[in-house]
Amino acid sequence: MNRGEADGFEELYHRYRDWVVRLAYRFTGNHDDALDVLQETFAYLLRKFPGFRLTASMTTFLYPAVKNLSIAARRKSDRYASNTDALWDVPAPEQGAPGGELAAVLSVLPEIQREVLVMRFVDGMSLSEIADALTIPVGTVKSRLHNALKVLKNDKRTLQYFQE
Repeated sequence: MNRGEADGFEELYHRYRDWVVRLAYRFTGNHDDALDVLQETFAYLLRKFPGFRLTASMTTFLYPAVKNLSIAARRKSDRYASNTDALWDVPAPEQGAPGGELAAVLSVLPEIQREVLVMRFVDGMSLSEIADALTIPVGTVKSRLHNALKVLKNDKRTLQYFQE
């Protein structure tokens, strides 16, 4: 798969397509745009074949491409707004499930903290993967994550999530 083989590309597509669509939807807020980003992301990846050699995790490699393509799609479709708060929305909790307070608190976090928090706990990326994807030092990732969690811990609406 790491030698640019066609079967490897197909396997990568099936393994990461849902992740790409979820991430693209988070950036675009539109299902059709997210599907367009999916297509553009894998077209970008396909252009890397043959000879593609992955030197990091696939999510680390794909994250910047999906983010940039998503932002471009928002601009292109004239739905881009200067307020980027919606970019890091967490999916709404299921009917009757707790979590509305969490979403409200997340919306007040600075974008750079919210981005790292969502990448870590929603996308399941490691600290080093986040650092690579955002091209920032791991220490910066840790600091942003620490500060975001501190805000969540100190907010009475989310305190229940941190009690043992």
